[in-house]
Order: sequence, then C-alpha cells, then structure tokens
Amino acid sequence: MDFRLTADQRALRDGTRELLAGRFGRDRLRAAVDDPALDRGLWRELADAGFFALRLPEADGGVGLGLPEAVLVLEEAGRALLPGPLVAGQLLAGAVDGVAGGERIVVLCDAATDPVYGEHPADCDALVFLEAGDGPAYHSAPAEVTCVPLASVDPLTPLARVTGRPRTAPLTGLDVPRLRREAALLTAAQQVGSAARTVELAVDHARRRTQFGAAIGSFQAVKHLCAGMLVRAELARAAVYAAAVTGDALDITGAKLLADEAAAHNARDCLQVHGGIGFTWEADVHLHLKRAWLRAEMWGRAREAEERLADALTG
Repeated sequence: MDFRLTADQRALRDGTRELLAGRFGRDRLRAAVDDPALDRGLWRELADAGFFALRLPEADGGVGLGLPEAVLVLEEAGRALLPGPLVAGQLLAGAVDGVAGGERIVVLCDAATDPVYGEHPADCDALVFLEAGDGPAYHSAPAEVTCVPLASVDPLTPLARVTGRPRTAPLTGLDVPRLRREAALLTAAQQVGSAARTVELAVDHARRRTQFGAAIGSFQAVKHLCAGMLVRAELARAAVYAAAVTGDALDITGAKLLADEAAAHNARDCLQVHGGIGFTWEADVHLHLKRAWLRAEMWGRAREAEERLADALTG
C-alpha cells in the first residue's frame, strides 16, 4: 500500500496553503482573535473555492475527491488556525442544504459526550447531533436548542453547553459511526497542521534569535527540542495519512491520539524555544496551544483512545 502523495494531492495541498495565506493571513487571524464571530464573507470565499464540496460527486456540483484529500485540506486549515466548524462543513455537505455552497454554517455535535458542547453557537444556522453508537443523527435549528455560553480556552472558538434540544428531525441516510470516525480523523488532521506549523515557528525563531553572540539554534538544548518536535509531527502525519487510506476505526483512534499529543507537546516546546516572548498575547504560539487543547477534547479523548487501543491489543 503506497501512502505517498500523488502529484494531484501535492498540488491540492499547496493550493490550499496558498488560498488560506491569501484569504486568512495574520491580520485576519488577529482580527478574529479580537472578534471571534465567524466571517461569513470568508466562509463563502472558501465555499466558492470548493473547500466544502471536496467529497461531493461531480454530478452534484462537487469536486469528487476522497477522505485522504479532505485530510490534506484540513491539515492546512489547522496550520493556518482557520476558525469555524470546518469538520461539519466537510462531512455534512450534501446532507444538509446550503453547506457546500457556504450559505449555511452547520455545527456537528457529539451527543455521546456529557455534557454536549457546540461551537460558535451565535453564528451557526443549524446544529446536527450524532447520538451514541449507531445513531441516529438529529437536525436542529438554533432557536430550538437551549445553550449556556462557556468560556473557551481557545479565543477563536466560542463554545456553549447544550442543555436542551429536540429529537424530532432525524437526518436519514447518514452512517453515524462513519461520521464519528471521520470527524475524529479530520480533527486529527487539523492537529497535525498545527504541530507542523509550530515546528516552523520554533526553527525560524531559533535561527533569528541570538544569545551570547550566537543564534540560539546552535545550542544543543534548543536543537533537541526542535528535533523532538519534528519527530512528533511527522509520526502523527504518517499515522493520519495512513488512517485516511485504510479508514479503519483503530487506525483512526491511534492517529487522533498521536496528533493530539504532537499538537499540544509541540506548542509547549515552541513556547520554550521562544522564551518569554512566546507567552505574550502578540505572539501566535499560545493560539496553537489553546487550539490543540480544545481539539484534544473533541471526537475522542486520550484516555478513551488508550483504553480502546489497549483492548484491541489484548484481544
């Protein structure tokens, strides 16, 4: 089985990076930190570029690609710290009207957790709840759902705790276990993008910052930190790419576990390389750490993943 990217996949990855650099550069990122309300203009720009229609058949107006390509796109989104319910936009295109075209912003909620959380409660047009096990999935309008706003560790991701919701509008024809697996994988892809970006930030700072007349990147302790970051990011990327090809539940569980660890640990080490400046609000490093913490709690926590993998290994 060949896990190497094809020429078309590399072009998709590079094109997505270029798109996000042009549409969501640092100025727009910092504006979103100050005002985390979703930018619907940006959302439609992404939709016009095919961001949410990747996996729709061409006959339905989509691009006709697969899960590995969606992973590449979400990895670049994680690298850029792109906010919003991106996983829902990928998975529910074609299942909920208007998602692929960017006219509607839909939040995908894991109703198997307690409590149930929703992203961007004030900005979404609909919520879809995935029940535990084999489903079903329910579709709700924001006005039908009772939410309590929560302070979010990630300033780019407002959260609410869902305290009441109807179960009167099931979405038929959805494979809920598959959606849950793919939500975990696409979340892991975002974590990989963040882990890789913090490697770049650490290395760039280590090359430019000098102490005692030398670049700090020449110091052995800093070299070891950066090398460890690179190993974690590449290991997680390999696991996520492989899981995107196999689609196996245990592969996805392991990939999410590795990606969560890589994103959080790399962000902490990146802070260490930056020293005091890394802890300031003006630096972007803390945004990667907070996003990593948030994503690690979504679609499979570390303890649950470890228990599932241990059960499989012990038969």
